[in-house]
Amino acid sequence: SIVNPLNGVNDFGGLLGKIVTAVGQIIAILGTIMIIVAGVLYLTSAGSTERISTAKRALIYAIIGIVIGIIASTIVDIIKGLIGGS
Repeated sequence: SIVNPLNGVNDFGGLLGKIVTAVGQIIAILGTIMIIVAGVLYLTSAGSTERISTAKRALIYAIIGIVIGIIASTIVDIIKGLIGGS
């Protein structure tokens, strides 16, 4: 017999759920790192309006990324419900 390497995943919906969870966690981690980078950019801007605006954009994109990472599994659940998946 062949051993299932996916630890309890027996259908495509379960596999998709595990993938989305992993990708969401990676996005959340990268977003957190980008918030730190945006803070460093802001602190080292030395009053330059161009560098401050770059730091603000980085912060906004990081927050958007974290929100998408957090709601990723919910988005997949909604899509599965719309197409009639389990």
